[in-house]
Amino acid sequence: MHRTVIRYGYAPFMLVVVNGTAIWLAAAGASKLWLLGLLLLAIACSFAAERALPYEDSWNESQADAGRDAIHSFVNESLILVSVAIIPLLAAFVPAASIWPHSWPFAIQVVLAVLVADIGITLTHYASHKIGVLWRFHAVHHSVKRFYGLNGLMKHPLHQTLEMAAGVAPLLLIGMPVQVASALALAVAVQLLLQHSNADYRVGPLKRVLALNEGHRFHHLKWAGIGDVNFGLFTMIWDHVLGTYSYDPERRFTSEVLGMAAKPDYPSAYLAQLTEPFKPSGACSGEKAA
Repeated sequence: MHRTVIRYGYAPFMLVVVNGTAIWLAAAGASKLWLLGLLLLAIACSFAAERALPYEDSWNESQADAGRDAIHSFVNESLILVSVAIIPLLAAFVPAASIWPHSWPFAIQVVLAVLVADIGITLTHYASHKIGVLWRFHAVHHSVKRFYGLNGLMKHPLHQTLEMAAGVAPLLLIGMPVQVASALALAVAVQLLLQHSNADYRVGPLKRVLALNEGHRFHHLKWAGIGDVNFGLFTMIWDHVLGTYSYDPERRFTSEVLGMAAKPDYPSAYLAQLTEPFKPSGACSGEKAA
């Protein structure tokens, strides 16, 4: 019974209850400590769901990567939280008058922020598979050999910063309030947990619209061209527009099909991953190809 609840209730709980709580607290002007508390709750729920209903049992076991991934997650989530904290300062340098729709219901404002951020982050992600210098940094994320919640923040901090800047800069230019930014930051973290989750949950036909784990696994196939699909962070809307949406219900994923075929020896230690993009032999565009 509990497996059925997790299979069909886990994603709605994270998307509606956790994000909904974030929206409610942000609208009420609650202390920013709520953001950290909800993030910890989301992480705990992610790990619990993965252990109760795993897609692949072996992905729940560390492959000498748990400590590294924890560092990546701490560093990159800290960058997101810092970016929220400095929004009032950044807003002081925006020359244009705010055109943000302050009169809209707060929840709709957050949905607007999510959709705008989704465009910038998705297109930056897409460009990172096409432009060599960007791929060098994005390759860190594609070195993963298992799929579980913390993989979502297993990114080079420079690439994480670039993606978030592409998603948030347009929102700052039109005057996004810091309360909306706080709810957006939590939504990003929840989405990354869901998108890379090892929990075998289901969302039915919504898998063609929402960028969740069933579709995102295809993005991590290790062969160039094959894995250049399903770039969306929040939605698959832009993948349908770009012609990069892909889904095969018969495909079964294991560690053997994840990673980068041309870079099977990509560094696995945290500091080595930070320096790898700067090396002449670092992974370049197209180096996923076999």
